[in-house]
Amino acid sequence: MSGPVDRGAEGRGGPDRPSQAQGAPLPLAGIRVVEFSHMVMGPTCGLVLADLGAEVVKVEPPGKGDRTRYLTSSGTGFFPAFSRNKKSVQLDTEDAADLETLKRLVDTADVVIENFRPGGLEAKGLGYAALSARNPRLIYLSLKGYLPGPYENRTALDEVVQMQSGLAYMTGPPGRPLRAGAPVNDMMGGMFGAIAILGALRQRDATGRGQHLQSGLFENAAFLVSTAMLQQAMTGQDPTPMPAGRRAWGVYDVFDTADGQQIFIGVVTERQWEIFRRELNEPALDNPDYATNTDRAKRRETLIPLVQSLLRKHDVATLETMCERAGLPFSRIARPWDLFEDPHLKASGGLLSITLPDGRPCTVPALPIQFGEERLGVRLDLPRTGEHDAEILGPLRAERTNAAE
Repeated sequence: MSGPVDRGAEGRGGPDRPSQAQGAPLPLAGIRVVEFSHMVMGPTCGLVLADLGAEVVKVEPPGKGDRTRYLTSSGTGFFPAFSRNKKSVQLDTEDAADLETLKRLVDTADVVIENFRPGGLEAKGLGYAALSARNPRLIYLSLKGYLPGPYENRTALDEVVQMQSGLAYMTGPPGRPLRAGAPVNDMMGGMFGAIAILGALRQRDATGRGQHLQSGLFENAAFLVSTAMLQQAMTGQDPTPMPAGRRAWGVYDVFDTADGQQIFIGVVTERQWEIFRRELNEPALDNPDYATNTDRAKRRETLIPLVQSLLRKHDVATLETMCERAGLPFSRIARPWDLFEDPHLKASGGLLSITLPDGRPCTVPALPIQFGEERLGVRLDLPRTGEHDAEILGPLRAERTNAAE
């Protein structure tokens, strides 16, 4: 059995950006990850590890490759969002020679990621037991709908677990459960998988052995609603859905502006209330009924319409200038694609340059972390299907041929 191999050149398309000052190596440099995944949860996990410097080898079926590349509608952005800094190889798990090459690839790996149905890879000899027998240092992450228990063989989707956990109940208006506007559980489930891998790498330093890890979609959704669960436990009252719930703060809402825009403004402390009153200079806000945050929260039914009538006198730019000058929490209501031109993201390294599959340049949000003065950047552009077959599979196939002779 061979150990991790020399990772070689970085390849096509991405700028060479060190992660830390003085060109220090990326945190996971030298770690090889084999990714068997599609859609969002597994690719998100692989993306985190890849951005942190691991060599992530995405295994795709021969021909067109991962079907995620060809999704449409709300799935159109999945592949370009989660595939930077990865390498692509094509292997057919139904072909005996390819299957043996794949096992040899895993022999060189530190980590395997998979998010397929329970038992699917085991049937091909690619489960944890079989692969760890060949490579005892292997860390093997299964990203699943449910962790072991009564539900573990159910088919789960992000929307399913949002309904099942109560997240959709808390998001929509009463009687109208509504999923979040992004695949939050898939993405966070992948992030928790990456966290588990980082922990397992540290344990392997001490024990010399890998282990089988799991990350669950439903369990992630349960974690997201833990604050609502504990609110109910502590108060004995069922929290109402967010659109209809009693807010802890008097002014904490979305308001219309004179120029037809919308802006969220929060006033969450007594000092902020005094600043808010001073900035607007409206006598109606001097009412003693609104003297404390508790008073304001109890009287939101009258306070919010009043504040709305006062803010509607101003355009959104004026209110933004006022809030920024006064240190009040605020944001105009943006659409996701507005972020392409967000001045903060553009100036801070929060948007990374990639090339879309059709050849057009584009940007994508970076991971929301920073090492010293540096953000994690792009080393490899989105891979073409099988782009790295010769680099990665060529030596393994030659080794197999030499062994057979």
